[in-house]
Amino acid sequence: MRKLRSTITTGVASLGLVAGLGGFAGATSGTIETTGPDSNNVVRHKTTMKTKVKNNNHVKASNRNAQEAHSGNARSTGNTRAGDARTGSAANTNSLNAGVTVDNTASSASRVMAPASSSSNNSARISNTGPQSNNVVRTTTESNVEVTNNNELNVENTNDQYATSGNARVSGNTTGGSATTGNASNTNSTTMTFKVSN
Repeated sequence: MRKLRSTITTGVASLGLVAGLGGFAGATSGTIETTGPDSNNVVRHKTTMKTKVKNNNHVKASNRNAQEAHSGNARSTGNTRAGDARTGSAANTNSLNAGVTVDNTASSASRVMAPASSSSNNSARISNTGPQSNNVVRTTTESNVEVTNNNELNVENTNDQYATSGNARVSGNTTGGSATTGNASNTNSTTMTFKVSN
């Protein structure tokens, strides 16, 4: 009698946080022209972008296989001339193929930032200002991108197999034949493939 038991649990977790600065599409402009003396003149440009992407992926697969195989008993007794006593073979076969794919690349930081990758064409012009005037141009560009990926993949495979060959018996005969029992075998094959792209 042969017993085969296999339990497999696999977990994969990934967490990514990305923050960066980048340009923005579009353009703004400002002009300071012909101002008086001792004047204070300011041109301000401010562009702000905040992006937050969160991916929660939970994948679970469970497989349980229970098999039993028993060959019968063979017996030859109380004969003048007995023949052979034979039992058949007992066998179990199990195969599991599990494939899991998680793809979060469409929401990665590089792709989230792609629409804003081109630089902005902000411009300002100051001309013909009065004496002792104070002229200021300020341009501010802010980008905050946060990408969080939580990937949890669990595969559990439990395989219970029992194979028992029968009894072969030759007894109490004037001339006895041979006694042969069958083979008892178990076969298990497990293939697991995980692919996570963030």
